[in-house]
Amino acid sequence: MHSIVGGGVNGRHFTAWPWAGLLAACGYDAGLTMASGHTAAIIFAGLGAVLFSAKAIVVKLSYHHGSDAATVLALRMLFAMPFFWAAVWWELRRKQTAAIALADKLRLWLLGFIGYYVSSYLDFWGLEYISVGLERIILYLNPTLVLLISAFVLKKHIRGIQWVAMLVAYAGVLVVFAHDVQTQSGEGVVFGGVLVFLCALSYAVYLIMAGEVVSRVGSIRTVAHASTSATVFCIAHAIVADPTAMLTQSTPVYHLAIFNAALCTFVPMLLTMVAVNRVGSSLTAQAGAVGPVATVYLGWAFLGEPITLTQLVGMTIVLASVALLLRVNNADKAKSLAQDT
Repeated sequence: MHSIVGGGVNGRHFTAWPWAGLLAACGYDAGLTMASGHTAAIIFAGLGAVLFSAKAIVVKLSYHHGSDAATVLALRMLFAMPFFWAAVWWELRRKQTAAIALADKLRLWLLGFIGYYVSSYLDFWGLEYISVGLERIILYLNPTLVLLISAFVLKKHIRGIQWVAMLVAYAGVLVVFAHDVQTQSGEGVVFGGVLVFLCALSYAVYLIMAGEVVSRVGSIRTVAHASTSATVFCIAHAIVADPTAMLTQSTPVYHLAIFNAALCTFVPMLLTMVAVNRVGSSLTAQAGAVGPVATVYLGWAFLGEPITLTQLVGMTIVLASVALLLRVNNADKAKSLAQDT
């Protein structure tokens, strides 16, 4: 599972707000002034992005303890699932919700397969070959992939400046990619980079497909059902790969899996939804730019991955290009809303 900032069609992923009671119980003051509320929301967005990005660090540390992609992913999903169903339980205590139609349940299982199993496994597999910095930069291209799919599949118009922003963003990724090919195992970096790019592509497909389902089912129930679907596929994959692996890991791997599930999956999603509710998906996405930067420094601090000027230049190019793309998209949406009214 990846950060969902800015995902979905017309922001529909972020319309549901089932967290008010949960936040109040945790001491969150719903009566904050507008200014302090916005400041807190931006801090939440940045912290959520950092925690989401830290997932790659946790996965890499698990590999250092002898684990593998299929096992690490299965444990993460297994430990994360109770958190999401606890959130669903909390939501159902607060309000009545309609039962989910069978057709939507089947769609949710398909979404879980694509967005949380296939996409996540490609990501975890790719991390066996590339640095966490390169992984996060490639994943940050997700808005460009959503836009490209919308253009070529849904026949939506892309403006010239959007094409320029996307081309520059991909040029930035190529700068970091070429740097890692030269400084690490070339073939491994290429293979891992392709895996993570396919991860970003499959998650973009998930975001586009999920829009209508989320509007009917709600964001929390969507995540809970989709993650349950993915958990089944992930555990099946891990058992097929090694029937005993999930039961025979070293103690640190289990500790890291719990940390990954709670603090790199559930908590950042909660923080992201708080931010979106306060300041909207566009500003939340811009605040999330801290994620790739944090990943580079976390990789240096915990994994000993080097930080070079070339890497920082490429990352800056990508962040600036995606920020421009998000700004243009937001302006287009505002103009469209103004015309509708």
